[in-house]
Amino acid sequence: MAPHPATDSRVSSSPQPAVAGGLDALTVFHHLHAAGVPLRASSQFGPDMAAALWDRNETVFTSYDSPNHHTLSLYVEGGSGIRRVHNGARHAGPGTGALCLMPGDVTTTWDVSGSVHLFHLYAARASFDRLVEETLDSDPATVELRDEFFFRDATLENVIRHGVLRLNWDEPAERIAVTQAANMLFTYLAARFTNRHRPLVVRGGLAPAVLARVTAFVEAHLDRPLTIADLAAVAGLSPYHFARMFRASAGESPHAFVLARRIARARDMIARPPRGEALSLAGIAAACGFASQSHLTQRFRAATGLTPGAFAKAAGQNREAAEPADAPARGGAG
Repeated sequence: MAPHPATDSRVSSSPQPAVAGGLDALTVFHHLHAAGVPLRASSQFGPDMAAALWDRNETVFTSYDSPNHHTLSLYVEGGSGIRRVHNGARHAGPGTGALCLMPGDVTTTWDVSGSVHLFHLYAARASFDRLVEETLDSDPATVELRDEFFFRDATLENVIRHGVLRLNWDEPAERIAVTQAANMLFTYLAARFTNRHRPLVVRGGLAPAVLARVTAFVEAHLDRPLTIADLAAVAGLSPYHFARMFRASAGESPHAFVLARRIARARDMIARPPRGEALSLAGIAAACGFASQSHLTQRFRAATGLTPGAFAKAAGQNREAAEPADAPARGGAG
């Protein structure tokens, strides 16, 4: 059995007096923390996943009402006195080694008695939906995470005990390994602990009017960090269906399309800068939605074979060749 989390030198061993706002926004975490359950360790693994170790020793009847996230729970030690209240009956668990899977939006009720050293892994629904798309190549709307309690699974338990609990969650060098283990756990759940519903059959691509609306939205918001969800909302579709229908219509993924429009906008701004204004690559990068000037340079060179500077020089030479020296200034009287 893995070392007690309170004495394991790898996991943070002292209670944490302050809780990050991101963790306290998680329904189950907030419920336990607000109830004063001792917290041995907690950490966020990116914006969509977090973990906590609890030392619970009480007699209480409690419910988690429609959580805003999914929760995987392992009874690291103890817990034989806990009962799950389900469909009017109380179900006893085996204690140490028991696993519980609590999907988001599903209210669960528990009759707690005695001590348990409890590990929780939390995942936002959006994060789990991405895993469903990547792992199952399925529309998340057709995949339902099952409500399971007091089950055994050697793979899940071993990954938690050896790939998560034995690592220091606060050590930067080990956070990558912990994050990978956390993603592995939910990928495993997506593959083995879900119910599949008949998918909505979607054939063909986007209607021309919808494609035009999405294209106009992209052109009007190139300076912003666009997501698939943003574009899908404009089309009135789920992100999963939108991505496939867009590819059928445009011949490329939404990501590739948006990147191409950013490059085209940058080319235009470089080739035809306003007269009398100095060319600012940093300004062009921001206007076209690139994270930085170096990001613009990297993407621009990959798309055109030239750096923005080399492209600007070539564009300037072309303009000079096209306009005789004695040509009248633009905008002058005819």
